[in-house]
Amino acid sequence: MFAVEVRDHIMIAHSFAGSLFGPAQALHGATFVVDAAFLARSLDANGVVIDIGRAHEALKAILAPLNYRNLDEVEAFAGINTTTEFLTGYIHEKLSEVARADGLGRPGAEIDRIRVTLSESHVARAWYEGPIGAESGGGK
Repeated sequence: MFAVEVRDHIMIAHSFAGSLFGPAQALHGATFVVDAAFLARSLDANGVVIDIGRAHEALKAILAPLNYRNLDEVEAFAGINTTTEFLTGYIHEKLSEVARADGLGRPGAEIDRIRVTLSESHVARAWYEGPIGAESGGGK
């Protein structure tokens, strides 16, 4: 399996509902390093998995509406704990939409999987990996 991975980051604020989260129930900030890996069984006629520039631009565009935001105030996330795990599924879903629309410089049908990893710190991270089919992560 071949892979290309791009990276960006976001700075957000959010809070969690539920005693499981202890002090994280209060509003707090987080800076996430976001890695998106695109996997294919073969290289295309150009010798690449996808166009790395298009992948980076797609990731930046998906993250832009979240950056420097309080996720508790984002309408699409109303009533949802925007955990690291949830966010990996959400970003995967959005990247899958770009891939299905052939927006990565290669037909989406030729991309096997996408893995989205969010690193909260140097000791903790979460990821979602799945195909780019109509049913993807989304965290729901």
